[in-house]
Amino acid sequence: MDVISIGETMVLFTPNTMGKMRYSNQFTSRIAGAETNTLIGLSRLGHRTGWISQLGKDEFGAQILTTVKGEGIDVSQVSISESAPTGVFFKEIVNQDNVNIYYYRKHSAASQLTPKQINKDYIAKTKFLYISGITPALSSSCKDTIYHAIDLARETGVKVVFDPNLRRKLWSETEARETLLSIAAKSDIVLPGIGECEFLFGTQDYEQAADAFHALGAETVVIKLGDKGAYYSTNAGADKGYVEGFTIKTVVDPVGAGDGFAAGVLSGLLDHLTIGEAVKRGCAIGAMVCTVNGDIEGLPDREELKYFTSFSAGDEVKR
Repeated sequence: MDVISIGETMVLFTPNTMGKMRYSNQFTSRIAGAETNTLIGLSRLGHRTGWISQLGKDEFGAQILTTVKGEGIDVSQVSISESAPTGVFFKEIVNQDNVNIYYYRKHSAASQLTPKQINKDYIAKTKFLYISGITPALSSSCKDTIYHAIDLARETGVKVVFDPNLRRKLWSETEARETLLSIAAKSDIVLPGIGECEFLFGTQDYEQAADAFHALGAETVVIKLGDKGAYYSTNAGADKGYVEGFTIKTVVDPVGAGDGFAAGVLSGLLDHLTIGEAVKRGCAIGAMVCTVNGDIEGLPDREELKYFTSFSAGDEVKR
């Protein structure tokens, strides 16, 4: 296995027309979840992935399981709850600059994950354990589960990759900051956005933020800068640089771009690219996701990725 992740995936409903959702009477359903978004992105590029989660015994859970399995992801560690439902959420696209997300996930099946559902042997056979900051925010048992999985990864020599993926509505700022910093300190690779750097360290200076993550113990830090690109730093700043973003004509839907970015970076590392080349791949996939409505619909296969990068920017600047 190349990458394993843990987290909640829900069914996403999007109105078929733009504008306030109160005026919509037709919706399209898809699946979406930060962790499976990234796993699907990796799977489409030919990498072997696995997902640990829990779904409700309902039609939404069946839709998610069928879709994720159909994308080539191993679902042997996904359990089914007889009592808790699968979560759902809605994406309101008022216009291309105003996208609102409404979650209905309280007491969902995934929020009831426990450490007992993490198989040490399953964790040990992967190269990367990919964690987002969403899962520990769902419940105390989910937080315990994430810490347990990280401990197992560290015991077995598996690299821990962490995207803080801050969701302010899920917990208090104090708990969020303490937990995200604690997980970052246990991670080998950290993939924050510049806004999360400001939340955690009070700065939008990406070099200062990278140094702060290194001080916690992270070996590699890659900071997402939106359409401007990304900054990377490894070995406590010994190898660092900036990768310019890719130019796209129209941003259709930015949600999920960060998950695509993570897939690109991890794919590059699995392909033994340099960190700069891996970050460039991440920037490319993040941009491609923005050109299509939906979290996973814009994730490319290798041929599509090659075509996109051959006509776009994204130069690396060493520092």
